[in-house]
Amino acid sequence: MSLRLARLFTATLIGLSASATVLAAPPQLIWRGDVTTARGVVTDVAKAYEKAGKGKFELQPFNTASGLDAVASGTADLAGSARPGIGGKEQSLTFTPVAWDGLVMVTYPSNPVSNITLMQLHEIYMGHITNWKELGGDDAPINLYAVASPGDGVEWSLRRLLFGRGNQPVAAPRLYVNQTKLEEGVTLDRRGLGATTLAGAGSNPKLKLLSIDGVKPSASTIASGAYPLYTELYLVSNDASPKAAEVKEFLAFVTSAQGGSLLKAHNLLPYADGTALAAADAGRRQKIASTVGTRGNVGQAMTTPTVAAAAAPAAAAEAAKEAVKAAPSVAKGKTAGAAKAAAEATEASPFARVVASVTTSAHQGFKGVRGEAFTSSDNAKIGGKFAKVTADAVTVAGKNTAKPAVDASEKSTKVETPKVSEAKPAAKAAPAAAAEPKAVAKAEKKPAAAASKTYKVAAGDTLYSIAKKNNVDVNQLRAMNGLKDNNVKLGQTLKVSAR
Repeated sequence: MSLRLARLFTATLIGLSASATVLAAPPQLIWRGDVTTARGVVTDVAKAYEKAGKGKFELQPFNTASGLDAVASGTADLAGSARPGIGGKEQSLTFTPVAWDGLVMVTYPSNPVSNITLMQLHEIYMGHITNWKELGGDDAPINLYAVASPGDGVEWSLRRLLFGRGNQPVAAPRLYVNQTKLEEGVTLDRRGLGATTLAGAGSNPKLKLLSIDGVKPSASTIASGAYPLYTELYLVSNDASPKAAEVKEFLAFVTSAQGGSLLKAHNLLPYADGTALAAADAGRRQKIASTVGTRGNVGQAMTTPTVAAAAAPAAAAEAAKEAVKAAPSVAKGKTAGAAKAAAEATEASPFARVVASVTTSAHQGFKGVRGEAFTSSDNAKIGGKFAKVTADAVTVAGKNTAKPAVDASEKSTKVETPKVSEAKPAAKAAPAAAAEPKAVAKAEKKPAAAASKTYKVAAGDTLYSIAKKNNVDVNQLRAMNGLKDNNVKLGQTLKVSAR
């Protein structure tokens, strides 16, 4: 063979080898999701994954809903979420818990308040505590911040712990598109208060993290379970994706020893190291529910799919229904048997009617916005910006008051936020003397002790406050009135004693 032919042959082989290398390169994975998971889990792990030559990543941090929608539609391969699946099309997705984080309340660094109780936090979100002086701080209003999207992972998980349901309407008038923007707002507001995560805000000197019931949020207090507001972070995938194999390889890398060390650098606890937290979850939620006076779905696993998966086959129809509510990711659309039947038995997703996420700031109005977990502010002070908001919160007697869940018999969940001037005080209970003569005569024949004591719900009342006023246990009050949750309606008459 001539020298010229040998060179051409060698060049051809090199070219073919290079082409094969290019063709063999793993495809690029697209990750989209909440900034909480991006900052704590994905960013550094993805860099290490690329450095190890395992594949390329395109990161698109934004918010929870956008990530889950992208994975469900196939426009992204992975998503990040600080909450489990909640039904609907999310049932076809796989939620893999990868880390434990802490839900933390942040405020301005110079704020003298350093600690709040779970009860105070509950009352702040319900709009019953509105001034920092009620927490031992300055005489100034509490400016409560929240993420606008009803399905935001941090907001959903916090409300699930405090109220027993993730879509609980709250009195938070300052709405942001994600945790990053929320944190930026609090750093500029001496009266601000908002929820984020330890991994995201723990190293930010412009934010002050509040202790809960005297326990400071830290990696050690979360790992021990001493800090009560811990939660799981998830990576979400679609088993039907053409890149499912590459996604599984990345998940294995995240949960490896190398991935775990990167998580710990962000004050996260690798999921496998938190088995004690998973085991203590039911007791933790029961304690919170007892403290704040809500049922809190005691007995359901809050997030751990493995716990729910073990419980569903062994339980009856009702138990299976509850298990799917707790971890709908287990009951995928393609799964047969008990999990599928349980999924069909559950209620429709609480976010089924949500038509859009909200991108906004404290300086913008919310005209035309729709969302079942939306929040409102005092209409008189805001100047009517909320006049056309369709929301699950109302303004009554000048205070933000969470609207009770709409009854199943109602055809629409739309509620026009009324102006303060339109809110009417609750009618006083009619005196016994106003009853019809026949009823009075009958009452006179029976001992007074036989009559049930009742209470008419007034503006600002909650089931907890009514129980406290009438010296009755909130669980007993719920049972006496056949209530399935803690929602009461203005003017509703409740039994507050059996006799």
